Amino acid sequence: MIASSRPVFRVLTLTAALVLPHAAALAQAVAAQPAKAASAPATADYIVAVVNNELVTEVEVQQRMAQLAGEAQRNQTAVPDAKTLRQQAIDGLINERLQITAARDSGMTVDDAELQRAVENVASMNRLTVAQLREQLKHDGMDFFTFRSNLRDQILAQRIRDREVQSRIKVSDAEIEDYLAAQRASQAKQVELNIAQILVAVPEGASDDVVAQKRARIEQAQARLKAGEPFALVAKDMSEDANRERGGEIGGRPMDRLPDLFVNAVRFLPVGGVTPQPLRSGAGFHLLKLLSRAESNPGEVVQTRARHILLRPSAQLSVDEARLRLSEFRSQILAGKARFEDLARQYSEDGTASRGGDLGWTGPGAFVPEFETAMNALSKGGISQPVVSRYGVHLIQVLDRREVKVSPEQLRDQAKAVLSERKYPQAYNDWLEELRSHAFIEMREPPL
Repeated sequence: MIASSRPVFRVLTLTAALVLPHAAALAQAVAAQPAKAASAPATADYIVAVVNNELVTEVEVQQRMAQLAGEAQRNQTAVPDAKTLRQQAIDGLINERLQITAARDSGMTVDDAELQRAVENVASMNRLTVAQLREQLKHDGMDFFTFRSNLRDQILAQRIRDREVQSRIKVSDAEIEDYLAAQRASQAKQVELNIAQILVAVPEGASDDVVAQKRARIEQAQARLKAGEPFALVAKDMSEDANRERGGEIGGRPMDRLPDLFVNAVRFLPVGGVTPQPLRSGAGFHLLKLLSRAESNPGEVVQTRARHILLRPSAQLSVDEARLRLSEFRSQILAGKARFEDLARQYSEDGTASRGGDLGWTGPGAFVPEFETAMNALSKGGISQPVVSRYGVHLIQVLDRREVKVSPEQLRDQAKAVLSERKYPQAYNDWLEELRSHAFIEMREPPL
C-alpha cells in the first residue's frame, strides 16, 4: 500500500553531489556549495549572481554546465547549445540558493547526530573514514567546519522543500473519485478471458451465394452443439482457423487484447457457455465458448515487501559507474561475502538506509514504473540487476509477497497519494516562483 506521503524515491540529494570516484575531488565538489556574500570570490573566478546573501560564481556555473551536459549525454538526449546550457546552470544554482535561504529563515534545525550520520555517509561513499575525510579536506584547502555547514544547509533545504511543497498540494474528493473510476475501468480491461471459437471464414467481397453457403455451414456447427456434441470436437471438424487442432481454443488474453465483438458476446456468458447465435465479423461467422474468466477482485491487491540500495548519479558518479558499483554489491551478496541490508545501511542514498533498505509492504503503483516492473519480475528472495529510474540506480531484492484485502478508505488514501505525487512538480515550481518574487537577486556582468 502507498504511504500517505510521496514515494520513497524523492530522497535526500546532498550525498549524491559529494559521491566521487576518488577522494581528491571531494573538496572541489563541497566547495561548490553556497558562499557567503561577504566572502571574496576565488582567484580567477568572479561573481555571476547574488541571491539574498549567497553568491553564485563562475566556477560553479562551469561545473554545473559540465554536469548538465554529462547528464544529457548519459540519457542520450541532445546537449543544449552553450547559451541555453549556461542559463539552465545559472537558474538551477539560483534555485538552490533560494531554498537554502528559505531553510535558514524557517528556523528549522538539524541535530548533531543526524549531521554526523550524513558526514559518515559521505566518507563511506568515498571509501574513507571520517578521520581520513577530514585530512583530505584539509589537504585540499577546505576546513571541516565549512564542510559540515554545507551539509547542514542541504539537509535543511530538502526538509523545507518537502514541507512547503506538500502544503501546497490539494487533492479534491472529485479527483479521487475520478481516479478510482479510471482504475476500476483499467482493472476491468485486464480481466483475462479464455475463449474457444468455431470460425467459418467468409472471403472478402464474397457473393451473396457464397455468404449463404458459409452461413449454412456455421448453422450446421451450431446444430451439432445443440445436439450435445463437444465444442472441441465440432471445432476440430468444422472450424477454419489456426486453433482448430486445439479445439478452437484461442488462449487466455486480457479483455483489451481481444476484439470488442468477442468481449461483448461473452460478457454475460457463464463459464462453459456458448454464444446462442453465430457472430458475423470481417473474417466470417463465429461461434464462441467461454472456457474461463480470471477476474480481479478490486478489494484485494498483491503487496510486495522489498528493499533496495539507491545510488544517485552526479557529475562525479556516472550512471555506468553506479551500475558497476551495484553489480559488485550484487556479486558480493550472491557469493555470501556481504549482506544486502549491511550494504544498504552503508551506501544507500535515501531514507531507508537506516532500515537496511527496507521499503516495507507496498501495493501496485507505489513506485515509478521502471522500478516496479523490475521488482514484479523477481521471485521471492531474488535480486535484480541494477535498475535505472529517474531517481537513480537501484539494486532491488524481494523479501516476500502477500494478497491482502484493501478497505475503501485505504483505496482512497492510495489514490490521494498517487494524485499528490502527480501534482508535486507543479507545486514545486510554484513555490520556487514565490521564493524568487520575494528574493533579492542581482545578476552581475562578467569582468572585462
